[in-house]
Amino acid sequence: MSEAFRNSVFLTLSGGFQDAYTYIGRGKVFANAQTGNIVLLATNLCEGNFERVGHYLVPLLAFVAGVLFAEAIHERFHRMEKLHWRQLVLAIEILLLVAVGFVPQSMNLLANALVSFVCAMQVQTFRKVRGNVCSTTMCIGNLRSGTQYLYDWLKYRDPAVLSRALQYFGTIVLFGAGAAAGSLMTMRFGMWVIWVSSALLSVSFLLMFWKTDEKELQAVGRKLERELCTVEEKAEQKLEHLEEKHR
Repeated sequence: MSEAFRNSVFLTLSGGFQDAYTYIGRGKVFANAQTGNIVLLATNLCEGNFERVGHYLVPLLAFVAGVLFAEAIHERFHRMEKLHWRQLVLAIEILLLVAVGFVPQSMNLLANALVSFVCAMQVQTFRKVRGNVCSTTMCIGNLRSGTQYLYDWLKYRDPAVLSRALQYFGTIVLFGAGAAAGSLMTMRFGMWVIWVSSALLSVSFLLMFWKTDEKELQAVGRKLERELCTVEEKAEQKLEHLEEKHR
């Protein structure tokens, strides 16, 4: 269930919301896009704005800590029966984001660190959607993968390949929608709107109790068979091309 698309919808909306929230309301710092924070950190160092370095360094360190913490949760609780270990991670994320809503703007550094910590936990915990490597907190990898599958579809016209491309592009659209909502609501209502992100994660938490049924498993099996056929066809075409080249 953790890889179901319906689950990823709420994770992705929350991911976009978090990034916009920290950038608009918490001092122009990215919660999820650590590449942006590294660029801003380096820029401020070069410009001599040393007082701003901590604003970007602390979220980076918090992100690293979040990845380590999520992996520790996985290792310690991956055999839980009543609750999936990923739900435990989500529960911690929800509680931390609720706490962020109470942090005043005079303590933005703490707020940004907490949100980056939450983001890192989500990145480490939810890595796939329908069996495909996919991120719910950033877009660059999804954009690359979606474009690759789009190219493959234009070349081979395989509906299964197009479906995968649309999945990646759909995830990007959802992230953008979450970011737009986060921007508008943060400007309009203030710091407590991060609780919207908690609510979205709560939906995802509840959805994970929805077990995959037999029909869904059969659909996944049929999809894998189609993709296997596609891979075999590509291999045959490449082989034929190499044979023609050596003649």
